[in-house]
Formats: sequence, C-alpha cells, structure tokens
Amino acid sequence: MSALFACSRCFSRHPFEELSQGQQLCKECRGSFPIVKCTYCRSEFQQESKGNTSTICKKCEFNVKQYGKPSACEYCNIIAAFIGNKCQRCTNSEKKYGPPLSCEQCKQKCAFDRKDEDKKKVDGKMLCWLCTLSYRRALAKTKHSERHSSNSKSKEQHQHSSSAHNHHHHNKRPQRPDVTKVGFGDKEEPGPPTKVFRPMINREALVDPNSSDHVVALTELREQVATLQKQLTGKDNQLLTKEKQITELKAAQFRMEQEHRTKMRTVQKDYDAKTDVLQQRIKGLQKEVAVLKKANNARPVKETRDMKEFLSASLTAASSSTPTTIKSRGSRSGSDSDSPS
Repeated sequence: MSALFACSRCFSRHPFEELSQGQQLCKECRGSFPIVKCTYCRSEFQQESKGNTSTICKKCEFNVKQYGKPSACEYCNIIAAFIGNKCQRCTNSEKKYGPPLSCEQCKQKCAFDRKDEDKKKVDGKMLCWLCTLSYRRALAKTKHSERHSSNSKSKEQHQHSSSAHNHHHHNKRPQRPDVTKVGFGDKEEPGPPTKVFRPMINREALVDPNSSDHVVALTELREQVATLQKQLTGKDNQLLTKEKQITELKAAQFRMEQEHRTKMRTVQKDYDAKTDVLQQRIKGLQKEVAVLKKANNARPVKETRDMKEFLSASLTAASSSTPTTIKSRGSRSGSDSDSPS
C-alpha cells in the first residue's frame, strides 16, 4: 500500500498525487478555494478567499509593490524579472548549478543540470522548470488513470466471479423428471448442465478514456501550446520593447523641439531687446547731431556780429585820434622854423 500524506488544512490522509503542489491540499479543500497560476512566476497557489480573485501570488505582489512591474526573463521568458534581466528562479539556479542548457522539450536555453538524482524523476531528460512540472503532471494523471482502470477491472472481475459462483450454485439443485415423458419407457440421460448465455462485457469500454497514450498526446499538445504561448509572449515583449523605444524616441524628439523652440524664443527676445536699445541709441545720437547742427549754425552769426561791433568801435577810436595828431605835427613844424639856422 502506498504511503498516505496529510492535508495541510483538514489533516485528512490522501495519496501524494491527490494533494496540491506547494500547499498540499486535498480535493475538498481545493474545491472550496480554487487553485490558480500566478500571472508572473507561473507557480500554483490557492486563493484564500472567494472575494479575492487576484491571480498574483503574495511574493510577486510584494515584489510589484517594491520594484514595479517585471519584465521577461532572458532565459525562460517568464514575466518575473523584477531585478535585472533574469527572474529569481533562474538567478538562483545559475548560481547553484551553473549556466543554463537547452531544454529538450521547449528548446529554450533555460534548463539547469540538477545532477543525476533529479534527472531520474524525469526519465533522464534535461527539462526546464515549466516542462518538468508539465511532465510530472502528465505522469500523475497517467498513474491516476491506470489506477482507476485497474480498479474498474478488479470490480469487473469480482462481479464476474460472483455471478459465476451463483450460477454454479444454482446448477447444483436436483433436476426434476419430466412429467410428460414418464410413461414412455425410454428415459433420456441427463446431459451436462446447461449454460446460461451471458453477453461478454466490453472491457475496453470500462477503461478510462484518459489512458496513458491519450494523456501523453494531450501533454504534448499542451506543451506545444505552452511553447507557442512562450514564443507569443516573447514576440509581445519584443513589440513592447520596440513600442517603448519608439515612444522614447518620440519623447526625445518632442523634448528637442521644445528646447529648440525655447531657444529660438530666447534668441528672438534678445534680438528684440538689442534692437530696441540700438534704436534708442540711434534716436539719442540723432538728437545730439541736431543740437550740434543748431549750435554750429548759431556760432558764425555771433562771431560776425562780434567782428562788426569790434570794427565799428575801432573806426570810431581812429577817427577821434586823427585831429590831435595833426595839430601836434603842425606845432612841431613851427617851432622848427623859428629856431636859427
């Protein structure tokens, strides 16, 4: 008998495959609160209340509040890189196990060599974390379907054996002689007991439709869908990166245009101010030139007036001094004639 494990909420015993990953809850406890996958780290967690329909685990919610929205990891393409370009799982695995290798399922370089013991759990394949989870989930479903089919087969065999036992017990009763043939002398010997015809039960119909082949095919399809979703997520991230670059370039261009416009306005203001100053200086100089012209025009008139006044004064002085000089000359000449020769 396989070992049983306790549910972490109701403490009832169940096989390990029936308990949820992470919180180890049974089906009844899981039914009360649904189990969802985190939008960022893709790990399964159970919602604690029916009113809370958030699809982000507590750890990622704390990281979003502290570091903001994450970007895609450069290894596994999961949108959980809160710090740098790698998620915390790939960062820790790289520190512990070395550089990543290519996954044999999704062909991405996000698998880490976790020694031989972990490889035995996935049949020696080099798988990444998401592919390992999907592989183990497929194995668990296969085991569950095989267990269900074996239980149905055992029940069928038990019912068949019990019906055969009842039929054999019914045939042990003594046979009554045929009353219609008593008087005829010849008696027929009793033959072997007649077998009751029972239709054969189709065992293939009792087998669970989710057989191992179907589960493996379904798992492969799901893995292909997951791979395509990863590729789509990568393309979306590339488009977001391109759109972000385009937005940054547009913002830089708009900022440069604003700077150029501001610079042109400043230059225009400086030019207008300098032009006003120069025009005011020109007006002042023109006024000074006009004043100087007026002064220059008034100066010759004044000089000529002064010269005229000076000449008239000199002429009057000369006219007054001429008779005295003549008289003095005549007296001097008479005295000279009176003197003896």
